Amino acid sequence: MKARGWIATSVLGVASVLAAGVMVQKSARSADHLDSPATKADGTLDINDVYAWNDGSNVALVMTVTPAAAKTALFSDSVQYVIHTASGSAYPVGGNDYPIICTFSGTTAPQTAQCWAGTDEYLTGQADTPTGISSKDGKFKVFAGVRGDPFFFNLDGFKTAVGTVESVAGSLTFNDAGCPSLSLAQSTALVGQLSHAPDGGAPNDFFKTFNALAIVVQIDKTLVNKNGPITAVWASTHK
Repeated sequence: MKARGWIATSVLGVASVLAAGVMVQKSARSADHLDSPATKADGTLDINDVYAWNDGSNVALVMTVTPAAAKTALFSDSVQYVIHTASGSAYPVGGNDYPIICTFSGTTAPQTAQCWAGTDEYLTGQADTPTGISSKDGKFKVFAGVRGDPFFFNLDGFKTAVGTVESVAGSLTFNDAGCPSLSLAQSTALVGQLSHAPDGGAPNDFFKTFNALAIVVQIDKTLVNKNGPITAVWASTHK
Protein backbone atom coordinates (compact mmCIF):
# COMPACT_ATOMS: atom_id res chain seq x y z
CA MET A 1 0.00 0.00 0.00
CA LYS A 2 1.25 3.46 -0.88
CA ALA A 3 1.44 6.20 1.72
CA ARG A 4 -0.45 9.35 0.73
CA GLY A 5 0.34 13.03 0.89
CA TRP A 6 -0.14 15.96 3.25
CA ILE A 7 -1.06 19.66 2.81
CA ALA A 8 -4.38 20.16 1.17
CA THR A 9 -5.15 18.00 -1.16
CA SER A 10 22.42 19.05 -7.15
CA VAL A 11 23.20 16.18 -8.33
CA LEU A 12 20.45 17.25 -10.68
CA GLY A 13 18.17 20.27 -10.67
CA VAL A 14 14.62 20.50 -12.01
CA ALA A 15 12.89 23.78 -12.86
CA SER A 16 9.36 25.10 -13.02
CA VAL A 17 7.70 28.52 -12.91
CA LEU A 18 4.46 29.76 -11.39
CA ALA A 19 2.76 33.08 -10.89
CA ALA A 20 2.56 33.57 -7.14
CA GLY A 21 0.38 36.68 -7.12
CA VAL A 22 -2.80 36.61 -5.10
CA MET A 23 -5.03 36.94 -8.17
CA VAL A 24 -3.18 34.43 -10.36
CA GLN A 25 -3.64 30.70 -9.91
CA LYS A 26 -1.09 28.85 -12.04
CA SER A 27 0.77 25.62 -11.42
CA ALA A 28 3.80 23.98 -12.96
CA ARG A 29 5.40 20.56 -12.79
CA SER A 30 8.68 19.14 -13.96
CA ALA A 31 9.72 15.52 -14.04
CA ASP A 32 12.98 13.66 -13.92
CA HIS A 33 13.02 9.86 -13.78
CA LEU A 34 15.39 7.10 -14.90
CA ASP A 35 18.67 8.99 -14.62
CA SER A 36 22.20 7.95 -15.42
CA PRO A 37 23.78 5.15 -13.34
CA ALA A 38 25.93 7.57 -11.32
CA THR A 39 22.89 9.58 -10.25
CA LYS A 40 20.77 6.52 -9.55
CA ALA A 41 23.53 5.00 -7.40
CA ASP A 42 22.41 7.08 -4.40
CA GLY A 43 18.65 7.45 -4.33
CA THR A 44 18.75 9.94 -1.46
CA LEU A 45 20.36 12.39 -3.88
CA ASP A 46 18.24 11.54 -6.91
CA ILE A 47 15.49 14.09 -7.57
CA ASN A 48 12.29 12.67 -9.05
CA ASP A 49 10.05 15.69 -9.46
CA VAL A 50 9.33 19.25 -8.36
CA TYR A 51 5.76 20.55 -8.00
CA ALA A 52 4.58 24.10 -7.27
CA TRP A 53 1.13 25.63 -6.98
CA ASN A 54 -0.78 28.40 -5.24
CA ASP A 55 -2.86 27.56 -2.18
CA GLY A 56 -4.77 30.66 -1.08
CA SER A 57 -2.29 33.02 0.56
CA ASN A 58 0.40 30.33 0.49
CA VAL A 59 2.58 28.59 -2.07
CA ALA A 60 2.87 24.81 -1.93
CA LEU A 61 6.19 23.31 -3.01
CA VAL A 62 7.02 19.62 -3.28
CA MET A 63 10.33 17.92 -4.01
CA THR A 64 10.49 14.12 -4.31
CA VAL A 65 13.65 12.02 -4.21
CA THR A 66 14.58 8.32 -4.04
CA PRO A 67 12.81 6.57 -6.93
CA ALA A 68 10.87 3.44 -5.92
CA ALA A 69 11.47 4.21 -2.25
CA ALA A 70 10.83 1.51 0.34
CA LYS A 71 8.22 2.23 3.02
CA THR A 72 11.11 2.46 5.50
CA ALA A 73 13.25 4.81 3.37
CA LEU A 74 15.01 7.69 5.12
CA PHE A 75 16.56 10.95 4.01
CA SER A 76 20.36 11.08 4.07
CA ASP A 77 21.94 12.69 7.11
CA SER A 78 24.75 14.03 4.90
CA VAL A 79 22.67 15.77 2.21
CA GLN A 80 21.19 19.24 1.97
CA TYR A 81 17.83 19.23 0.19
CA VAL A 82 17.13 22.61 -1.40
CA ILE A 83 14.06 24.03 -3.08
CA HIS A 84 15.19 27.26 -4.72
CA THR A 85 12.85 30.14 -5.50
CA ALA A 86 13.43 33.45 -7.25
CA SER A 87 10.88 36.18 -7.86
CA GLY A 88 10.40 39.09 -10.20
CA SER A 89 7.85 41.18 -12.09
CA ALA A 90 8.43 39.55 -15.47
CA TYR A 91 9.65 36.29 -16.96
CA PRO A 92 12.42 35.15 -17.11
CA VAL A 93 13.07 35.54 -13.41
CA GLY A 94 16.62 35.58 -12.15
CA GLY A 95 19.25 37.34 -10.13
CA ASN A 96 17.97 36.37 -6.71
CA ASP A 97 17.62 33.11 -4.84
CA TYR A 98 15.38 32.51 -1.84
CA PRO A 99 16.25 28.94 -0.85
CA ILE A 100 14.30 26.56 1.32
CA ILE A 101 16.84 24.17 2.85
CA CYS A 102 16.18 20.98 4.80
CA THR A 103 18.63 18.65 6.52
CA PHE A 104 17.97 15.48 8.49
CA SER A 105 19.74 13.90 11.45
CA GLY A 106 19.82 10.25 12.36
CA THR A 107 20.13 7.04 10.36
CA THR A 108 17.12 5.35 11.96
CA ALA A 109 13.52 6.44 12.27
CA PRO A 110 12.29 8.83 13.45
CA GLN A 111 14.58 11.43 11.93
CA THR A 112 14.79 15.05 13.06
CA ALA A 113 14.43 17.65 10.32
CA GLN A 114 15.80 21.18 10.32
CA CYS A 115 14.49 23.55 7.65
CA TRP A 116 15.16 27.18 6.81
CA ALA A 117 13.25 29.56 4.53
CA GLY A 118 15.87 32.11 3.56
CA THR A 119 16.84 33.93 6.74
CA ASP A 120 13.21 34.53 7.74
CA GLU A 121 11.90 31.21 9.04
CA TYR A 122 13.22 28.14 10.84
CA LEU A 123 11.64 24.96 12.11
CA THR A 124 12.81 21.65 13.50
CA GLY A 125 11.27 18.40 14.68
CA GLN A 126 9.90 15.09 13.46
CA ALA A 127 8.50 16.08 10.08
CA ASP A 128 6.92 12.79 9.02
CA THR A 129 3.90 13.12 11.33
CA PRO A 130 0.50 13.70 9.63
CA THR A 131 0.53 17.42 10.44
CA GLY A 132 4.24 17.98 9.77
CA ILE A 133 6.05 20.75 11.63
CA SER A 134 5.59 24.51 11.63
CA SER A 135 7.61 27.65 12.33
CA LYS A 136 6.58 29.74 15.33
CA ASP A 137 4.55 32.23 13.29
CA GLY A 138 2.93 29.53 11.14
CA LYS A 139 4.14 31.02 7.84
CA PHE A 140 6.33 28.01 7.08
CA LYS A 141 5.28 24.36 7.36
CA VAL A 142 7.02 21.18 6.25
CA PHE A 143 6.16 17.52 5.94
CA ALA A 144 8.99 15.13 5.02
CA GLY A 145 8.56 11.40 4.63
CA VAL A 146 7.50 8.52 2.39
CA ARG A 147 4.52 9.16 0.15
CA GLY A 148 3.01 7.59 -2.97
CA ASP A 149 4.79 8.92 -6.07
CA PRO A 150 2.29 11.46 -7.43
CA PHE A 151 3.74 11.55 -10.94
CA PHE A 152 1.53 9.95 -13.63
CA PHE A 153 3.37 8.34 -16.54
CA ASN A 154 1.77 6.25 -19.29
CA LEU A 155 4.89 4.22 -20.10
CA ASP A 156 3.16 1.80 -22.46
CA GLY A 157 1.64 4.63 -24.45
CA PHE A 158 4.99 6.44 -24.50
CA LYS A 159 6.74 3.35 -25.89
CA THR A 160 4.08 3.04 -28.59
CA ALA A 161 4.54 6.69 -29.60
CA VAL A 162 8.33 6.30 -29.68
CA GLY A 163 7.98 3.25 -31.91
CA THR A 164 5.71 5.17 -34.26
CA VAL A 165 8.17 8.05 -34.58
CA GLU A 166 11.10 5.69 -35.13
CA SER A 167 9.21 3.82 -37.84
CA VAL A 168 8.71 6.98 -39.92
CA ALA A 169 11.84 8.91 -38.87
CA GLY A 170 13.40 8.52 -42.31
CA SER A 171 10.57 10.46 -43.92
CA LEU A 172 10.44 13.30 -41.39
CA THR A 173 11.96 16.76 -41.69
CA PHE A 174 13.79 18.04 -38.61
CA ASN A 175 14.49 21.64 -37.62
CA ASP A 176 17.77 23.00 -36.23
CA ALA A 177 16.75 21.94 -32.72
CA GLY A 178 16.24 18.35 -33.84
CA CYS A 179 12.45 18.48 -33.58
CA PRO A 180 10.41 16.87 -36.40
CA SER A 181 7.81 18.75 -38.42
CA LEU A 182 4.57 16.80 -38.09
CA SER A 183 1.30 17.00 -39.95
CA LEU A 184 -1.91 17.51 -38.02
CA ALA A 185 -2.81 13.85 -38.56
CA GLN A 186 0.59 12.67 -37.30
CA SER A 187 0.41 14.93 -34.26
CA THR A 188 -3.13 13.81 -33.44
CA ALA A 189 -2.11 10.15 -33.70
CA LEU A 190 0.85 10.62 -31.35
CA VAL A 191 -1.25 12.51 -28.80
CA GLY A 192 -3.73 9.65 -28.86
CA GLN A 193 -0.98 7.09 -28.27
CA LEU A 194 0.51 9.10 -25.42
CA SER A 195 -2.87 9.42 -23.70
CA HIS A 196 -4.11 5.84 -24.10
CA ALA A 197 -3.00 2.26 -23.63
CA PRO A 198 -1.68 0.51 -26.77
CA ASP A 199 -5.10 -1.11 -27.27
CA GLY A 200 -6.81 2.29 -27.14
CA GLY A 201 -8.06 1.83 -23.60
CA ALA A 202 -7.44 3.91 -20.49
CA PRO A 203 -3.78 4.68 -19.78
CA ASN A 204 -1.96 2.85 -16.99
CA ASP A 205 0.13 4.80 -14.49
CA PHE A 206 3.57 3.19 -14.42
CA PHE A 207 4.29 4.80 -11.04
CA LYS A 208 1.02 3.88 -9.30
CA THR A 209 2.69 1.30 -7.03
CA PHE A 210 5.84 3.35 -6.40
CA ASN A 211 6.71 5.45 -3.37
CA ALA A 212 9.10 8.37 -3.03
CA LEU A 213 10.57 10.47 -0.25
CA ALA A 214 8.72 13.78 -0.33
CA ILE A 215 9.53 17.18 1.14
CA VAL A 216 6.26 19.13 1.14
CA VAL A 217 6.40 22.84 1.96
CA GLN A 218 3.64 25.32 2.64
CA ILE A 219 4.98 28.88 2.77
CA ASP A 220 3.42 32.32 2.91
CA LYS A 221 3.53 33.99 -0.53
CA THR A 222 4.98 37.19 0.88
CA LEU A 223 8.19 35.32 1.70
CA VAL A 224 8.84 33.97 -1.78
CA ASN A 225 7.65 36.87 -3.97
CA LYS A 226 9.52 39.76 -2.41
CA ASN A 227 10.81 40.90 -5.82
CA GLY A 228 7.61 40.44 -7.80
CA PRO A 229 4.57 38.20 -8.30
CA ILE A 230 6.23 35.72 -10.68
CA THR A 231 8.17 33.03 -8.85
CA ALA A 232 10.57 30.53 -10.40
CA VAL A 233 11.10 27.23 -8.62
CA TRP A 234 13.82 24.59 -8.98
CA ALA A 235 15.56 22.10 -6.73
CA SER A 236 18.97 20.63 -5.98
CA THR A 237 20.64 18.17 -3.63
CA HIS A 238 24.11 18.68 -2.14
CA LYS A 239 26.25 16.08 -0.40
